[in-house]
Amino acid sequence: MFAADEASRALGIELLEAGHGTAVLRMTVAPAMVNGHGTAHGGYLFLFADTAFACACNSDGPVTVAAGADITFVAPAHEGDVLVARAHERTRFGRSGIYDVTVLRGDEVIAEFRGRSRSIRSTKETR
Repeated sequence: MFAADEASRALGIELLEAGHGTAVLRMTVAPAMVNGHGTAHGGYLFLFADTAFACACNSDGPVTVAAGADITFVAPAHEGDVLVARAHERTRFGRSGIYDVTVLRGDEVIAEFRGRSRSIRSTKETR
């Protein structure tokens, strides 16, 4: 799935690890990702965490999409910061799941993301 994700790869996001319900990704905050306050735009941080979520919930089994997600920004990121997103499955029930993603700069938490997934029965449902 990640190999076909042009949006994430165009931003330089790298998939470091993927396993059963888990994923680890890396991204460097580029100059184009910085807002008028000189910090990383929240939309890019959300996209980064969402990509980790997508990789984790699609790591095995049927095609899975986001049913919803939210993010809490804990600390600002800046141009040149190397961020790591660690995603893991909290639970799956029926065709649904809950995944947590922590975005880090070194050991410092930048953001916490919670995604809710839904497995789809066929690719026709995504249209």
